[in-house]
Amino acid sequence: QVQLVESGGGLVQPGGSLRLSCAASGSIFSINFMGWYRQAPGKQRELVTTITSSGNTNYADSVKGRFTISRDSAKNTVNLQMNSLKPEDTAVYYCNAVVQSFGLVYKTYWGQGTQVTVSS
Repeated sequence: QVQLVESGGGLVQPGGSLRLSCAASGSIFSINFMGWYRQAPGKQRELVTTITSSGNTNYADSVKGRFTISRDSAKNTVNLQMNSLKPEDTAVYYCNAVVQSFGLVYKTYWGQGTQVTVSS
């Protein structure tokens, strides 16, 4: 009923920038929470950043000062601006959202992921 589609991943050199987007579609009454996670090869999935419906944000220590999350509530979209990228940022990035359906049920959804590779 709800789909999350990420875009914007790719290959970038160290110090470069990328902008990821995640668009939610389907039977959506409201979105309470959206965020980004990432998973590198051989590592567990980790939280990168989150944003609430009120606009409050949180960032992992490893990305503070370099990444910025934002949302467009009217379009049910969340963006991740990534600057000063490091090889350690290489991972598959996943969009996450907690969605309230028209039946007033809350459920967590995940996107399929988009690959970010930082390499010279």
